[in-house]
Amino acid sequence: MTSKNGEEESNNGSSIIAEVLSASIGGMLSASALYPLEVIKTKLQAANSSPTNGSTSHTDEEEGDDKETPDTTTTSAWGLAKYMYRTQGLSSFYNGIGTSAIQSGTEKALYFFAYTWLKNIYYSTCKGSSSSNSHDTIMSPTTNLLLGCAAEWAHLPITLPMDCLTTRIQTSTSKSASTSSYALLCTMLSEGGMYKGIQAYVVLCLKPAIQYTVYEQVKHYYLTRIRNSNRKENDNNKNESLTSAQAFLLGIISRTISTIVVFPYIRAKVLLQQQQASTTTATTSIPTLIANLVKDHGLSSIFQGLGPELTRGVLSTAFMMMAKEKISTVVTAAFLSSVRRRTMLSNNNASTKD
Repeated sequence: MTSKNGEEESNNGSSIIAEVLSASIGGMLSASALYPLEVIKTKLQAANSSPTNGSTSHTDEEEGDDKETPDTTTTSAWGLAKYMYRTQGLSSFYNGIGTSAIQSGTEKALYFFAYTWLKNIYYSTCKGSSSSNSHDTIMSPTTNLLLGCAAEWAHLPITLPMDCLTTRIQTSTSKSASTSSYALLCTMLSEGGMYKGIQAYVVLCLKPAIQYTVYEQVKHYYLTRIRNSNRKENDNNKNESLTSAQAFLLGIISRTISTIVVFPYIRAKVLLQQQQASTTTATTSIPTLIANLVKDHGLSSIFQGLGPELTRGVLSTAFMMMAKEKISTVVTAAFLSSVRRRTMLSNNNASTKD
C-alpha cells in the first residue's frame, strides 16, 4: 500500500512538474514568435479609445504631429502594420518583447501549477476508497471552470503588473519612453497603475477557464476512447497522447470560443491600462466603459481588434498546446523513468541484504 501511495505521489509530482515546465516554455516561445501580432492587436484595441465626450487619447500628446493620426484612427490591422513599418521601422513590432515573453511564461507556469495542483486534489478526493484509476474519473465542465477561474486568479498578483507594463510599452507614442521599459515602470509606479484593469478579471478569469475546459473535456473524451480501445485489443504499447496536429486543432477551437465570449472585457482592460494618470478617473467601471463605447461609437467598437486578437490568440494557443503536449510527455517519461530506476535500485539493495 505504501509503495502504491508513493507511486501515486510520484505521478502527481511528475504531472505538476511536466505541466509547469511545458506550459512555461510553450508560452514563452509562442508569445515571442507571434509578438508583432500582439503589438498590432493591442494598438487597435487602444485606438479611438476614449468613451467619454471631450477626452483625449494618449496619442494626443503629440498634437502637432499629423503623422500620428493613422495610428489612432485606423481599424485595419494591415493598414496599421504598414504605417508602423513606414514611420518607425521593424523594431516597432518588437517593443516590449522581453517583458511580454517573461509575463507569458510566468503566467502559463503559475496557471498550470495551480490548475494541475487543484485538479490532482480533486481526483484524489473523488477517488477516495474507489479502486478505479483516477484518470477514469470524469471532471464536470462546471468543476473544470471553477478550477480554471481559481488558477487564473492565482497568478494575477505577479503577472498583472507585467501585463500593464507591456501594454504601456506597446501603446506608447513617445519614442524616448518606448525605448525605456524602466522609465515607463517608474511612471506607472508613481501613478499607482500597476493593477489597472484588474476589475475586468471578474469576467476575464473565465477566458482561460473556458479555453482549457473545452480543451481538457474534448481531450479527456478522446483519450478515454483510445484507452478503452487499447484495453479491448490488449495493446498497451499504443500511444495514448494527442498528436501535434490534434493538439494544434483543439487549441484553435478552444481559444476561438473563449476569446469571442469575453472580448469586450479584453478591450476594456486595454483601454484602462493604456490611459495616463489624468484620464484614469474618467471611467472606473468596466460595464460603464463598455456601455459608453457602444453609445459613442456603436456596437462594433467593443469588438475593435477582434481579428488580430483571434489570429494571434488562436495561433499562440495552438502552438503552445502543441509544444506543451510534447514537452509534457518527454518530462513525464523522464521523471517516471528516474522514479522506476530509484525503486529498482532500492529493491535490489533490499534483496541483497536479505
